[in-house]
Amino acid sequence: MQINPIVAFGIQHLGKNVKSANSTKNYCCFDKEKTDKILQERETALPYIENILKTTSDTRSILDGLYILNRMLDIGVKGIDKMYPTLSRFNNSDSPDIQVMLSGIYRKTLVPDAFGPLNRMLIKQIINPNSLYFDPTEEIGGALLEYIRNYSAKNGYKNSLK
Repeated sequence: MQINPIVAFGIQHLGKNVKSANSTKNYCCFDKEKTDKILQERETALPYIENILKTTSDTRSILDGLYILNRMLDIGVKGIDKMYPTLSRFNNSDSPDIQVMLSGIYRKTLVPDAFGPLNRMLIKQIINPNSLYFDPTEEIGGALLEYIRNYSAKNGYKNSLK
């Protein structure tokens, strides 16, 4: 399936108009119009976003791509869990914004391989907190709790399902 050329252009320009957290707002702002157009493409847009995430080192482009993937998970786009090998390149990022975005994606996909990196992110943030405007440990810890809840529920209730 072919992607809309306007959407492809938007994906090529991930990161433009991304505004980071600051002293007046403790969250990032993204281009809603561009994001909504990309969301309409659903699974068709995934290879294009993944290609950008595989090659970019620009923090704002990474944040924009991760934000769009997170929003895609909210609307039920399938296949994002298969992108873990690409997303894992950001597991050691010191950027609190990237850590928060990754945590949100991992919380929703529950890819088993992400549990260890989430623990590492949490420990790094506890030892060396590096965000002036928000606390990344909230999202990282929430993702870890979701993993624990999900996997303990499977094991704790498997006997009662017989």
